[in-house]
Amino acid sequence: MNVPTMHDPAVHGGAGDATADAGARAAVALGIRRLTDWAAGHRAPASGGVDPLAAFPASIAFRAARVIGDNLAAALAASPEPEVDRVHRQLVRRGGAAECTLLAAPPLRTDRFSAALGNGIAGSWCELDEGYRLAPCHAGLYTLPALWAEAEAGGLTVAEVLACAVLAYEVTGRFARCWIFPQMTLHPHPQTAAIGGAIATTLARRSDARITHDAVTSAATLVTVGGYEHALRGALVRNVWAAVGTANGMRAADWAECGLGGLPDGAYDVFTTLLGQAADPAALDHGLGETWAIGSGYHKVHACCQSTHSAVEATQAAMALLPAGRTHADVVSVLLESHRPQMSNPRPQTTLAARFSFEHVLATVQVHGHAGADAFAASTLDDPAIVRLRERIRLVPYAPVRPRPLDRPARVTLTLCDGAQVTGECLSARGGPDRPFDDAQIRAKAQGITGERHPRFVEAVDALERLDPATLAQPWSAWIAAALAR
Repeated sequence: MNVPTMHDPAVHGGAGDATADAGARAAVALGIRRLTDWAAGHRAPASGGVDPLAAFPASIAFRAARVIGDNLAAALAASPEPEVDRVHRQLVRRGGAAECTLLAAPPLRTDRFSAALGNGIAGSWCELDEGYRLAPCHAGLYTLPALWAEAEAGGLTVAEVLACAVLAYEVTGRFARCWIFPQMTLHPHPQTAAIGGAIATTLARRSDARITHDAVTSAATLVTVGGYEHALRGALVRNVWAAVGTANGMRAADWAECGLGGLPDGAYDVFTTLLGQAADPAALDHGLGETWAIGSGYHKVHACCQSTHSAVEATQAAMALLPAGRTHADVVSVLLESHRPQMSNPRPQTTLAARFSFEHVLATVQVHGHAGADAFAASTLDDPAIVRLRERIRLVPYAPVRPRPLDRPARVTLTLCDGAQVTGECLSARGGPDRPFDDAQIRAKAQGITGERHPRFVEAVDALERLDPATLAQPWSAWIAAALAR
């Protein structure tokens, strides 16, 4: 008996479908080869006096510095969380050589893989890390924990770290754009983080094109599948997905050095054949070096899922229109028109669920006036005022949703006890390339979440963002030690 395979024309519906599949598969394989060769070729040799940042515009080097500072701050913000603290101390107890910094308070030392795991978990925890606007992807979160660890272990300079950050972000962002899952039933963290860890590690190690390609193609088979429902319902395992993926990618780089690689078209099998998302092969290699993915990132001051940020701003706008003397206590019902009304959870049981619950986001903003980290503390879950408001919020689709960057809109209407209504609207939340935060806002965020435990951090990041020559020439290990010093 003949059993059809995944690539049998009968499975795909006919010879025409099989031909199209073969063409897309070949284009993906070629695009990955070109992308990894390009990235490996941009890494300067270990000697020869080549400026690691010479290939990039100054604006892109600055963006790398900002993304690094923002993700470091996000990880530091999570270090006091009890679960994060327990994970960090467990990693140190069970870890290896003390070669890298674990972003605890005070900082701890452990092996590179444990450091990347711990820093990746912390970076994901508070929903304050930077993200990529052109696809569901947090390229900084997926690449930087590996890069920071390898930079310390390998003796990289600050300038080399910035260069590797740009290139690793580019490769990771392009993979994310090649396979965009529009329904968001799968969470992006476990899909793409292994790619990020692999490319960041090979770049930090100055691996050649063969090792880089083998590491990335291997990492494409080490992705995991996590349902978005875990975030909506608050299962804290979601906060380890990115870190585990990054560590898998680091191991893929190790194994590539031993001659272990994946199939050139293996990523197509994973993301298209098995997970069912059509590929856009041009996203992998079109315009390499002309535009930079790291320039299309967004930053967050609201400690919740970026898809809720327009609703935060719309709620703040509506609250500002309340008649004098009226407060959230006078609100009897709330209507939210959103691009993702399915993000509904009126009774979140964990702080993670609260960060993905439109009901909690709107309620806590009405009570606190903001959506910073304090608005999602554990105490807010059963705050009577917030509980009351969460039960009075109704979600409906926003229509029509426009193309990016206006693809995540929100309109909030508050009805008061006397029947009066006020409405606020936001078509595109602040923080993205179309509505960026200014320097003072980014600095204030970092100061607010790190200043008490790491008073020198913001000053160190300022020097990094100025691309100060003395700072760029420093070993990364010296810079991070100074940034975290008390």
